Amino acid sequence: MAERSTAAVDVADNGGDEPLTAQADKATTDGAAESQKTAETTAPETDGEAKTEAKSKELALSTPELHSGHKLARRYRLEECVTRLDGFSSWRAVDEKLRRAVGVHLLPADHPRARSVLAAARSSALLGDPRFVQVLDAVEENDLVYVVHEWLPDAVELTTLLAAGPLEPHDAYQLVEQVSLAMAAAHREGLAHLRLTPGAVLRTSTGQYRIRGLAVNAALRGISADRPQRTDTEAIGALLYAALTQRWPYENDAYGLSGLPKGVGLVAPDQVRAGVHRGLSELAMRALVNDGATASRQEPPCTTPDELAKAVAAMPRIRPPEPAFTAPPEYQRTTYQQGTYGRTTARPGVGVTQAVPAPPAPLEGRTGKALKWAVSALLIAALGLGSWQVADKLLGQEQGSQEPKTSETSTTDAEDEKPRIPVPLKIQASQEYAPDGSPQNAADVGATHDGDTTSYWRTKSYFDGPQLAPSVKQGVGIVFDLGSEKNVSSASIALRYGGDHTRISLYAADSLSPSGPVSSMTQIASGQTSGSALKLTGKKPVASRYVLLWMTAMPYSSQDEFSDPGYKQGITDVSFTG
Repeated sequence: MAERSTAAVDVADNGGDEPLTAQADKATTDGAAESQKTAETTAPETDGEAKTEAKSKELALSTPELHSGHKLARRYRLEECVTRLDGFSSWRAVDEKLRRAVGVHLLPADHPRARSVLAAARSSALLGDPRFVQVLDAVEENDLVYVVHEWLPDAVELTTLLAAGPLEPHDAYQLVEQVSLAMAAAHREGLAHLRLTPGAVLRTSTGQYRIRGLAVNAALRGISADRPQRTDTEAIGALLYAALTQRWPYENDAYGLSGLPKGVGLVAPDQVRAGVHRGLSELAMRALVNDGATASRQEPPCTTPDELAKAVAAMPRIRPPEPAFTAPPEYQRTTYQQGTYGRTTARPGVGVTQAVPAPPAPLEGRTGKALKWAVSALLIAALGLGSWQVADKLLGQEQGSQEPKTSETSTTDAEDEKPRIPVPLKIQASQEYAPDGSPQNAADVGATHDGDTTSYWRTKSYFDGPQLAPSVKQGVGIVFDLGSEKNVSSASIALRYGGDHTRISLYAADSLSPSGPVSSMTQIASGQTSGSALKLTGKKPVASRYVLLWMTAMPYSSQDEFSDPGYKQGITDVSFTG
């Protein structure tokens, strides 16, 4: 069941339509907006009878009668039907060519929304943004239209997360930041979601949020809006509201969440639940109250995802909670140490304490006396032998002191263990190391050792992290040339981005373009940091002319002037000592 909930597009859930989309839908059925509707929206109704007839005709379409095991394009094998509604169905399937799970939407080619579904799917596929569940194929074949999309078995719906309780402030911050940035990018390309519900947002095992059903969900249901950016912004505000309070910000219950009490209107999240982050509460209200400013600070409303993303960026960043370390259990003495070894355990309910047997009496009689005399004799003999050996050693030392001394020079271990003073090693040249053929920023490698702390080399921004392997690549790195073979013992690395976490290792390479993989190189040192600096020190110096700096984990950082938000890192300065 968990796998089904994380992969099927949320097209069967009817709850919560009115607050997010009804107003926009109603706005398209009157006045001048009616003439602007395309074939993807419902045709204009001239009277109530025509409206009823059109609706009946649309619902009369039957969902294609397919079964598990049916193949599409001799490639996609249907496994399980997860939705059957309004003349279309959604399936969990297997791509036999690539041997992976996929999701498939199916509807007849003569369905009134078939053309709009195909157009929406193809437009969404062209976006190619990894923050969205990707459309893999959109085909019309044999009187059928089907859309194939990614299936994420390791992801969890926001609906499931909220069923367990409201999110922590850091998680809610990540949610609104990532979703608003993703939707801002989609709207810049002319794409809207219009059905951005808790079921359409997934959180992966790495903590990243992904949005499914971009443009396709709305096309399957025939949803349109005059102001799509405002509709999606309000939907993001509702998601943030639900994440903070575990309540839906409207009177009706929806998506497994209770609505607000009837007649009280929209109440700020920090007034619904104690302990809600004040800044996030105001942000949710700015996204939801699009007709005016919030009453608390008179901040302007956010009417587009881009405005909302900028408002999130202007907030102080909310750090993740510190990991809780549980104290180790107290040391428990064993039964042998407690003196109960070999005793009979008292039965439950029996309050009689067994007496500890008394120790045996001292040796008595003739046998005991004989043993005592024997032990005493042995002790006297041992003492006499020891005294003789001590006297003999003392006499030998006196004789040796009268012999002439010979001059000998010896080096003590203490002299060998004097600490060596670190010597700076000058970097002569550098080159980016990309064994997979995909360099990061090869032109700026020299900025890592130019002595200018304002210049830096940076990686690309990745959606998955913080560990690069195996979803992104094995690692990214730079090889430094020291001019000649030197004993390398430590390195100081200044980083552009802080956060948890950056992991870097140093290896002895054979050239600026190493001939072998990293696993074949000798490791000098390795370390991890959550700050903007890292000091690496090896157990012993390693002789090498070329040193590889190999990064295998990077922190998550927000958008800056050069790159999108994601897992990334930059290096401003590197120095070696030996």
